[in-house]
Amino acid sequence: MEMFRFGNIEYLWALLLIPAFTVIFIWSRILRKKALHKFGNLSLLSELMPFSSKNRPILKFTILMLALAFFIAGMARPQFGSKLKTVKREGVELIIALDVSNSMMAEDIEPNRLERAKMAISRLVDRLSNDEIGLIVFAGDAYTQLPITSDYNSAKLFLNSINTQIVSKQGTAIGKAINLGIRSFTTSDRGNKAIIVITDGENHEDDAVSAAQNAAKEGIIVHTIGMGLPQGSPIPIISYGQRDYLKDRNGNVVITKLDEPMLEQIAAAGGGIYVRANNAQVGLDNLFDEINKMQKDEIESRIYSEYDDQFQYLFIAGLFLLLLEFVILERKNKYLKNIKLFSAKLG
Repeated sequence: MEMFRFGNIEYLWALLLIPAFTVIFIWSRILRKKALHKFGNLSLLSELMPFSSKNRPILKFTILMLALAFFIAGMARPQFGSKLKTVKREGVELIIALDVSNSMMAEDIEPNRLERAKMAISRLVDRLSNDEIGLIVFAGDAYTQLPITSDYNSAKLFLNSINTQIVSKQGTAIGKAINLGIRSFTTSDRGNKAIIVITDGENHEDDAVSAAQNAAKEGIIVHTIGMGLPQGSPIPIISYGQRDYLKDRNGNVVITKLDEPMLEQIAAAGGGIYVRANNAQVGLDNLFDEINKMQKDEIESRIYSEYDDQFQYLFIAGLFLLLLEFVILERKNKYLKNIKLFSAKLG
């Protein structure tokens, strides 16, 4: 359910003009300062130009750029949903359970396991149409990042915010993630639901196979994607700006390896398939084929059918800022320049 959207979102690319204009403005200020140096000492020149202001041109430029930003945003036609309707469509419900433990920062899959998994999930979301998706993150604990929804824009927004700090307790509790996924589906009917666990498989916390079996009993399929390579890789860390690798208590570099047997067992117990990711592909294409084979049940959801344009408010704000920029002079007012409202006269 998408409450807010832009009618012409492509116009937002024009916002790139603002940093371009800012660079030009800063460069022109530098050239101006160099030119003044050629005439003489700046402190002496300031005595000859008592009404000249260094800050007002910056203020005027800032206001002008804000006005431009409002106009561009207005041209993109921001819209808010004004009328809800209930629609019924056939699709499946998917829960993505993504491992965010420190081992997912290993770089045996470029740029690293976690970022590659996020890119693959984003591509999967782009291919969904009538389906619903939810996001779970897990390490030593499991948490719902996004309840199951048909709002794909929100799914991608929440996906972008995922990192290894989002779950404070370290570990890899795959079983907790699967159990949370079982409880996260919205409807009571079974047969059109699947959990996709994306992890390196180093489960140290619980019985993930039993959790997958419980899911299968509920009619929920559990697929697994293995992120990493069997030969393993060190876990990079950044400490005081220096790159290093995670070490154990004895000072040895920790090597995190893909645990394929574990992930194969989980997928088999959950009635799903196991796919190993590599640097060429993550394997969601194979899973998408499996998803398309699933029974499509009727999913009822509420969506906005009508939207109201709100661009006029941004244009009004932009016009106000243009007027403000116009009335602010670059030079100091000779009648007001000596007034100091907050100075105290000492007696």
